[in-house]
Amino acid sequence: MTNQGPFLFLVALLVAAGIGTAAFRHASYRIPLLPGEQQTVWQVEARVEYTALGGATQTYLTLPPEQSGFRLIEETGAAPGFGFNITTQGIQRRAHWTKRDASGQQILFFKLALVQDPAHAVDAAPPHGPVEAPHWDEPYRTAAFQLIDTLLPITADPQSMAVQLIDVMNRRPADPNVSLLRDRYSDPILLARLLNTAGIAARTVQVLELEDGRRRQGLAEHVQVWHQGIWHLYHTGTGRVPDDANLLLWQTETPSVLEVTGGTNSRVTFSMISQARSMLELAADIRAPGFSLSLYSLPIAEQGMFKLIMLLPVGALVVVFMRIIVGIRTSGTFMPVLIALAFLQTELIPGLLSFILVVSIGLLIRSYLSSLNLLLVARIATLVILVIGIISVFSVVSYQLGLMSGLTITFFPMIIMAWTIERMSIIWEEEGPPEVLLQGGGSLLVATLAYLVMDQQIVRHLAFNFPELHLLILAMVLILGRYTGYRLLELRRFASFGPIARK
Repeated sequence: MTNQGPFLFLVALLVAAGIGTAAFRHASYRIPLLPGEQQTVWQVEARVEYTALGGATQTYLTLPPEQSGFRLIEETGAAPGFGFNITTQGIQRRAHWTKRDASGQQILFFKLALVQDPAHAVDAAPPHGPVEAPHWDEPYRTAAFQLIDTLLPITADPQSMAVQLIDVMNRRPADPNVSLLRDRYSDPILLARLLNTAGIAARTVQVLELEDGRRRQGLAEHVQVWHQGIWHLYHTGTGRVPDDANLLLWQTETPSVLEVTGGTNSRVTFSMISQARSMLELAADIRAPGFSLSLYSLPIAEQGMFKLIMLLPVGALVVVFMRIIVGIRTSGTFMPVLIALAFLQTELIPGLLSFILVVSIGLLIRSYLSSLNLLLVARIATLVILVIGIISVFSVVSYQLGLMSGLTITFFPMIIMAWTIERMSIIWEEEGPPEVLLQGGGSLLVATLAYLVMDQQIVRHLAFNFPELHLLILAMVLILGRYTGYRLLELRRFASFGPIARK
């Protein structure tokens, strides 16, 4: 008898490999575990307008950096007659349009598609070196230091300092120092300069608020404060922004959002729409590394074939369970799996009726062939030819009667049906009609159960998108293969002992 230790280790290894690989591919490549899962995709269009002065012109548009909560899946620049490329300066990317001779009104477009993915995390880029205190001219320097000296004793960290400064800036009546400083600086720039003066890393950023259907929207200026390895976002009117799920950081570094040479009256506006798209389609569109090694890398025709083939292990598991645990007898070991596979193409009720009809006619013809004393090979070949003829006639008659479901009978495996007829005919001769009905009915029952399991949408999805889960099915088959106890249908033999046990 096989040692239990290595066997259990093999089973555990198969389970761990199947589940672990599926979990890794789901987490790394965002392949959904459930069919129909969707994600929000934002289509954002930046529209750049300016008046060219004649001659060479260059346009730079700052692009949003990679950030947590959003994954870039597509970006394109459009402008007839312009050269276009994307440049990188530090971590800040910029779209660059060029034209040697341009005059009059110019319109440039840049489009990008972003997936809103809360699980997508990007490590925050820390400040560039130690904080440098900005230069203040008098009397602004005195006002700034008075504000900071007043608030430092009642704050404990960068966040509390930012909150206190925003509170002072929004007091009514306004603080005299704040009023003076506002004469020269806007609120976001003032807040960032005051925090830098206090030795706190802070910067102004341009933020795009994502709202479905918005047109000609501009960027809003906010302030980010560095604390405990994270940039915290603040609005100078309301304080810290607790939920930035719909806020896209567009500009975080030194370059301005839009730079135009050889033109005037430049401006950029943004339009956006949101739509729900399948996570599975998105994973395929971005060509994640996990897809290069998946069945999606095959041609479309082969993918359709494998969507059926990958269901065979599931059907085999159902057959193993029904035969070993339940004790259902079938005509042929795995013939029910092939019948269930045909049911997936024909639907259940039309498939059952077609199968019973073909097998019944085949048994009648097989009874006549017995009298001819043919050799086995010739007899099977004759049955194959006759099964093809029966299916052809049935398909033509169904089509003439307008029963289109009858055409799906061609999905049944011809050779398997011929062997089934031969096997049932032998059983009829050797063991009688009851045994034929028992094994034939058992085959159809197991085939029906296999079909019901294989036809589940989640089973189809997991079998094709996570083929490594077949290792889990293999482990279950191995466990069932070691079962040596009574089958469920055999327990009825002990029903007569019930009254004795109660006494």
